[in-house]
Amino acid sequence: MIAKLFDTVFGCRHSRTGFPITVRRGSRRNAAAFLTGTYVVCLDCGKEAPYDWNEMKVIRSSSEARNYAQSVAHKQAA
Repeated sequence: MIAKLFDTVFGCRHSRTGFPITVRRGSRRNAAAFLTGTYVVCLDCGKEAPYDWNEMKVIRSSSEARNYAQSVAHKQAA
């Protein structure tokens, strides 16, 4: 119970993640893989987060997600 309270107050930093998982085209995607098609899982709490293979980093905020979406749209338009 103390650990749960501590996690609620301070939250998980998601510093330990598994290897990126890419979902096949045409397969049903979870919420984390919806943006990029690739996601990682936190090994401490189990939360899934989108992963950008081009930058090789986890997309943590909504502003990073917008930047990723804009860069993909720009590449497709070119």
